[in-house]
Amino acid sequence: MAVSSISLNSPPNALMRREIWPPAFGKDSPSCLQLMPSQSLPLRVAVVGNHLPRQCEIVTFTTDLCDAMAAEYGAGGTSVVAINDPRSSYAYPARVRFEIDEDDLSSYRAAVSFLNGSNVDLVCLQHEYGIFGGNTGSHVLELLRHLTMPVATTLHTVLRQPDILQRFVMQQIAARSERLIVMSEYSSRVLQDVFGVPGEKIDLIPHGIPDLAFVEPDVYKDSLSLAGKSVLLTFGLLSPNKGFESVIEALPHILSRHSDVVYVIAGATHPHVRAREGDRYREQLQVLARELGVEREVVFHNRFFSPREMAALVGSADIYITPYCHEAQAVSGTLAYAMGAGKAIISTPYWHAAELLDDGRGALVPFENPVAIAAAAIELLDNDAKRQAMRKRAYLYARKMVWNRVAQSYIRSFIRVRANHMHPAHLGVSMQTAEMSATSQHLNI
Repeated sequence: MAVSSISLNSPPNALMRREIWPPAFGKDSPSCLQLMPSQSLPLRVAVVGNHLPRQCEIVTFTTDLCDAMAAEYGAGGTSVVAINDPRSSYAYPARVRFEIDEDDLSSYRAAVSFLNGSNVDLVCLQHEYGIFGGNTGSHVLELLRHLTMPVATTLHTVLRQPDILQRFVMQQIAARSERLIVMSEYSSRVLQDVFGVPGEKIDLIPHGIPDLAFVEPDVYKDSLSLAGKSVLLTFGLLSPNKGFESVIEALPHILSRHSDVVYVIAGATHPHVRAREGDRYREQLQVLARELGVEREVVFHNRFFSPREMAALVGSADIYITPYCHEAQAVSGTLAYAMGAGKAIISTPYWHAAELLDDGRGALVPFENPVAIAAAAIELLDNDAKRQAMRKRAYLYARKMVWNRVAQSYIRSFIRVRANHMHPAHLGVSMQTAEMSATSQHLNI
């Protein structure tokens, strides 16, 4: 039976698929570049952003997007210009053709020369304020100002209340991009309402996810020494705004009803956080668990996981939790991943979660509210039927987010860029309007 035809009333095994791990992603699985592409890429694309083995959330997205385009269209049409954090170098794969030092403005100028001198038809910029140098990531404007080919920009953060510098940078990016790609309806509305971007210039393409099978958590638990446990899971790079302490504070109440529960926190500390303050946040979480008497029930995995390891880890979870502290989070790749694995999900109502988990695809709880987290977890652990129904709704909804479909959507957007290439002054957010919003002296550029 095809997944798309499954009823929400189907038994769990109706969603089962033959393969446990798809062979398209990750170094320790067969490379997607070895797969036979279904068609050739109709244009040459240079992706500008972070790339593995550098570690951050944007890195994973950019690498997976390139893998997916290579799987669909072959590896020859895609190259990468990688952004390196200061004083760092990486053993990049062959697709990374040029490297930019995040803080070195001359490095951006050199990248312009490289791209303009290559046979690239289009640049796909992956934008997040924090990965580019200069005030509010303004160094990226030096790149955009001088490129001779059209640009399509993926926006990983869209701020509803930007400061004057953030507004300036975003308006400049919007003016110099032929198309802006966002991952949520909310981000699209903010772009239009706050930054004045016309809706016809925006493409909504969801965050990509690997094509994982829908299986019961027990399939994975033995290999992870979690047999017999009810697993609550959070994964991703650690930073203090993630709200993991709320789940730890909820654990005593959860354990009073379900003594077999463990809470797994998987992921290394974010490199930028580690550079500033080391592992202080993780240590605070460990102290909190010890003070609450749940130290043995909180399991930390302090490292970066390979795609195969992550599939097994997420697969083992009975409930996935994103307890983030702030509403203004436009995208959560880990939340999208958990939906794609068919997990029952508890989340705070940040923007992306409120959108993805609507219509019973997850349980939303107030920010920084351990009591609500405990109540939601106990309800799902008590009620197998409700948990299974939530899992199925999430899994079926996420089928449109698998990477091959996302790659196809990106290529359609790129083709529109090529077909409609015009001078940035005609694109609705004029250079003059952007320049009036802030001055370059504020940006120190």
